[in-house]
Amino acid sequence: MANKTILLVEDNPDDVDLTIHALKKNNIKNEVTVVSDGAEALDFLFGTGKYSNRDLTVMPTVILLDLKLPKVDGLEVLRQIRINELTKYLPVVILTSSKQEQDIINGYSLGVNSYVRKPVDFIQFAEAVSHLGLYWLLLNELPPNNGEH
Repeated sequence: MANKTILLVEDNPDDVDLTIHALKKNNIKNEVTVVSDGAEALDFLFGTGKYSNRDLTVMPTVILLDLKLPKVDGLEVLRQIRINELTKYLPVVILTSSKQEQDIINGYSLGVNSYVRKPVDFIQFAEAVSHLGLYWLLLNELPPNNGEH
């Protein structure tokens, strides 16, 4: 079985550091690929731009997606993921500090698997990230062949 990896789409370096620290603190040692804006996330997922040589048969096991991103916002990234055959079954967790109810509604209407509000307290944040990692990397069952028939 291929390594289970995480794609972290986050533009705030402090939140990147906190997320990676929280994963390590909870013994989640899976590889984390970090991209800092929505356009780079799409390039990574679809093998375009600086990721044009990337092996598209290897996809992240879970995507942790911030909403408020430069270039392309998180909801548009999610929309692009869901309309593409290559990525439409990838688990996507919105991990954001947004408390706007409309963001939650929009996320679910676009097919997000889970919506988690970032706690400001590190201990709460580490616990939330630990639960996310354990669930999406260990417990969740993906469709056979990533949904391809």
